[in-house]
Amino acid sequence: MNARRPITTRARARRAVHPWVLVLSTIVPLAAAGAAGEGAPPLFGFTAQEGGAQRSLEQRFDAELKPAELRDWMKNLASAPNQVGSPHDKANAEFVRDLFRQWGWQAQIEEFEVLYPTLKDHSLELVAPSHFTASLSEPPVPGDATSDAAGIMPPYNVYGADGDVTGELVYLNYGMAKDYEELARRGIDVRGKIVITRYGSGWRGLKPKLAQEHGAIGCLIYSDPQDDGYAQGDVYPRGGWRPAEGVQRGSVLDLTLYSGDPLTPGVGATRNAKRLAIADAKTILKIPVMPISYADAQPLLAALSGPVAPAKWRGSLPITYHMGPGPAKVHLVIHSDWGLKPLYDVIAKVPGRESPDQWVVRGNHRDGWVFGAWDPLSGQVAMLAEAKAIGTLLKSGWRPKRTLVYASWDGEEPGLLGSTEWAETHAAELERDAVLYLNSDTNTRGFLAAAGSHSLQHLVNQVAQEVKDPETGVSTQARLRARFLAQGYGREPEDEEDNDAARREMRLAEGSGDLPIRALGSGSDYTPFLQHLGLTALNIEYHGEDDQAGVYHSTYDSFDHYLRFGDPTFAYGVAEAETAGHIVLRMANADVLPLEFTGFADTIGAYTEELRKLTDDKRHKSAELAKLLGENAFGLAADPTRLVAPPAREPAVPQLDFAPLDKVVARLKASARAYDEAYAQLLAGNLKPDAARRTRLNALLQGMERKLTDARGLPGRPWFRHFIYAPGMLTGYGVKTLPGVREAIDADRWDEAAAYIPITAAVITRYCDALDRATALLH
Repeated sequence: MNARRPITTRARARRAVHPWVLVLSTIVPLAAAGAAGEGAPPLFGFTAQEGGAQRSLEQRFDAELKPAELRDWMKNLASAPNQVGSPHDKANAEFVRDLFRQWGWQAQIEEFEVLYPTLKDHSLELVAPSHFTASLSEPPVPGDATSDAAGIMPPYNVYGADGDVTGELVYLNYGMAKDYEELARRGIDVRGKIVITRYGSGWRGLKPKLAQEHGAIGCLIYSDPQDDGYAQGDVYPRGGWRPAEGVQRGSVLDLTLYSGDPLTPGVGATRNAKRLAIADAKTILKIPVMPISYADAQPLLAALSGPVAPAKWRGSLPITYHMGPGPAKVHLVIHSDWGLKPLYDVIAKVPGRESPDQWVVRGNHRDGWVFGAWDPLSGQVAMLAEAKAIGTLLKSGWRPKRTLVYASWDGEEPGLLGSTEWAETHAAELERDAVLYLNSDTNTRGFLAAAGSHSLQHLVNQVAQEVKDPETGVSTQARLRARFLAQGYGREPEDEEDNDAARREMRLAEGSGDLPIRALGSGSDYTPFLQHLGLTALNIEYHGEDDQAGVYHSTYDSFDHYLRFGDPTFAYGVAEAETAGHIVLRMANADVLPLEFTGFADTIGAYTEELRKLTDDKRHKSAELAKLLGENAFGLAADPTRLVAPPAREPAVPQLDFAPLDKVVARLKASARAYDEAYAQLLAGNLKPDAARRTRLNALLQGMERKLTDARGLPGRPWFRHFIYAPGMLTGYGVKTLPGVREAIDADRWDEAAAYIPITAAVITRYCDALDRATALLH
């Protein structure tokens, strides 16, 4: 699944790498020394003496990472289709379990039973004004050894409804909320129609959800070549991009409500779990949904008439894009087997020698939509390399101070099933014991991308200063800083939240301090740990110089494709293992957990300012639109004959009282500064709390992230409990920060926004109280 940005952003990022070369020339001398460890600063979380021993341990760890082993593991794991329920899925679980055991870990397979509909039959026909039958298949590709393998599940969208429907077709661009506004202005109604949307601009599951809410009877989603096909580069096999018959599979489960098995919300899907009836599962859609290729989409789109689509709606197919409805009429049929299927989570442990009741948890999913070489096996093999290197350390007599838990998840692609069911089953233990959940998913050539709890920001930066970028030889942090500076000029953000994050990156990159890590929304296995249980969490990967996006969730995400267009030498797989491994080892070995809070406090302050700016911008927009509509209701139309309804008036924007947030942010900054200063004194040897106080302090730090949750959850979706980070209801994967307030402002629910300002402030106040207690324990 992977919490990635939309394809269009990834493509732009890939093409924008060249300017950083100029910036990098000013950074290379200092960065090379940092990457090599020469003159490196004291190790965060360790005294000077402890730091030397820790660096020596990490050097021994790095020496065991072998690119050839990553390559061999991927080739084996991606040798056959490994979607949930396939024979190779179980075989891969047993293979991974046995590797862990061979390396000295305590490893077992933990099974769950989840609702997983598998396709029985489907068809799609254009029945008017002409006839066309869609192939709904992906043919073999020359040079790709697995593209003609047996057992490949045809392309489908899991958790859409079964159905046999016929209706007029309406083209809906990306199928997001703003696209319905464009339809309404032209008097086009999708009720009783089948909509066709293109992938991109937002999470796939929102497209059929919004279509369902607007009365459509079916939804088709196709990949336009403008977004990930020939408009981006040569298609596979000549290049890496999506061929005409390539199809993006994927889940349309409504993950904005809760992740995991739709029949067991909030509890693990064990064999004897109490289950909902399928009809009562709120995350399953009620209309059929089908993904198709642009080869199958072109005849359907060409048969449409009606208004010509706006310029921003037009893709790269050699047709005129019309909106409809009709005269194109399509017949859509889908039938699935709605049975329970087994999941196989591999859980491996190394008990800690001093604090076995504190867990550092590391995870990456293993299941794919077909072969899944990039998504997710590129991350899985990096995690296996870490586990093997740790196994070598174990054989030398070393043991971590805290317990290590490594997890190879199953069922991520359909809806974060394996991780969610395990997290819900072990919720009490995790809330009591887990000090970190570190996630990865895909991994390729390029730049470090880190997102998660901002108390980890300094730790991530220091690790990135010491991991060498395979392509340039400088540190991965230096290369990322250069990229932020280069991208700051002319970047095209996808939305306002993305724009805010880009501005923070640019501003901080201009200095010499820590680079920002991004906030997490959803789309990968960190979701239940961070946003449901409230555990300190992090997601890392390398990306940006690959041509993998075009085969996302298709048959062509294969070992052969990854070997050409992903990470041919597996050097970035090793960089990923070094980055994740160093973070794991430092969290496992530091006497006092290496968390820093000043960066978190500054980030919360920035989020609060963004809320204020968002409100002011809405007020200005409302006033301007009211003025324009008062002068000429149709004055905004370039061609009034195509506009049958004026834009809706924006609701009046009241004055919101941000004082509770302003006050608590000021306190948070002071509390964070006091703790970080005391922690620095601890590392310098000037403060020496006894063992009992350190135990109490670590227990307090372990629970800090949970202080940012509220048992009542977010409005309308109580499963999501985190009040700082959440996936947006209308973004799906994309994050909304301070979501109780921000989403209310986005939707013009002003009473709700006013109510959640003090609620959010109260959550942050509890965090401040705990931080002050931690500072007192240090002293």
